[in-house]
Amino acid sequence: MNLGRLGDVVVGTAGDVAGSVVDPKTGFGKLRAAITPRVVVLLGSGLFLGYLLARRRS
Repeated sequence: MNLGRLGDVVVGTAGDVAGSVVDPKTGFGKLRAAITPRVVVLLGSGLFLGYLLARRRS
């Protein structure tokens, strides 16, 4: 994954989420297209690492 485009991906996904509030049918279609297995794995691993770090600090 090109880290230079990471900001573009995040902003695009946030826009898709905001669009789902305005027009749910179209917004959810765009959001569903934006979520790929790679995004799910990255999000899951990030949440897991955040959990481990938070648990270690407390």
